[in-house]
Amino acid sequence: MIELTLIGIGTGNPDHLSLQAVAEIAAADLILIPLKGARKEDLAGLRRAICERHAGPQTRIVEFDLPRRDADDPDYKHGVSRWHDAIAESWQAAIGAHLPQASGKVALLVWGDPSLYDSTLRIAERLTLPLTLRVIPGITAIQALCAAHAIPLNAVGAPVQITTGRQLRDHGWPAGVDRIVVMLDGDCAFQSLDPKGVTIWWGAFLAMPEQILMHGPLASTGPEIIAARTDARARHGWIMDIYLLERVSR
Repeated sequence: MIELTLIGIGTGNPDHLSLQAVAEIAAADLILIPLKGARKEDLAGLRRAICERHAGPQTRIVEFDLPRRDADDPDYKHGVSRWHDAIAESWQAAIGAHLPQASGKVALLVWGDPSLYDSTLRIAERLTLPLTLRVIPGITAIQALCAAHAIPLNAVGAPVQITTGRQLRDHGWPAGVDRIVVMLDGDCAFQSLDPKGVTIWWGAFLAMPEQILMHGPLASTGPEIIAARTDARARHGWIMDIYLLERVSR
């Protein structure tokens, strides 16, 4: 039986690891590290650094090329499903090659937390190996954003909605809330909003040495964020960012 553990590792600072995460990394027989291309080498590099610090003497570290999603597929959900199938096949091949008896402890180090806008759990469901699945929670990008700006997530007694850039762009501001957290936004979907009375707290490369923070009225800060984001992506080859929006109730 394979014991598959998905370990949340936070947003880029090795000190984000919980003691539970450290113990699970040390106990793993096999750790899989996805490679996302030369321009995203930083992501694999952080995982390697964590393994060098915490992996046990018995642990094998195996890197594999992560399949790419077909961004041209007009059916977004269908394209994502096919992509997840391909990733699951990559996991299964790596596990089969290095644990041919289908027995042992396998770990994947998941950016942020495996339960929040991450596909690792859905991919794990596609594996046909006999396995048990465990999740070790990690610091989320939402927590890291609020900590970096030293702000609470919610107003007193008020709800907060977590959404995506695609949802914000296609459906506008969600009803019934004045604060929203926007994740997975590759196109700065806040440009689609009426900026009047809206404040933004934005962060990129949270908890990493490259961290960038910006905050202010959306009308004036939005264009500054777009410029900073474009520049950072050009310099690093990739970017992970997130933002919190608050509007004055009408």
